[in-house]
Amino acid sequence: MPPRGRPVGSDIRQRMVDILAVVGQGYGYELHKIYCEIFTPCTREVVYYHLRTGVKLGQFVIEKVVSEEGSYSWGKTVEKTYYRLGPAAQPRAMPSIENYMKERKAKSTKTE
Repeated sequence: MPPRGRPVGSDIRQRMVDILAVVGQGYGYELHKIYCEIFTPCTREVVYYHLRTGVKLGQFVIEKVVSEEGSYSWGKTVEKTYYRLGPAAQPRAMPSIENYMKERKAKSTKTE
């Protein structure tokens, strides 16, 4: 008989592990943008949920929390939580992520 409850694994969280393996570190909104451009789009709330769950499971570690000033619809500051891979992360080599990041870097150097 299979165990009760939801399985611990998640395709979205595993893909985020794979993204962070290439990127190194990133904050939630940035990771959401990258995820949606490579894979089937999902909501930001799902990405934030998997980041929090991944921290609990040891797949992600909070690197730093930074408050940035700016002009936002909700106020003058935003708090960005940066994540990196944790000890329980098991990244897979995904050429689609590596190719996307190379293209993104090439585009950013052309515009400068």
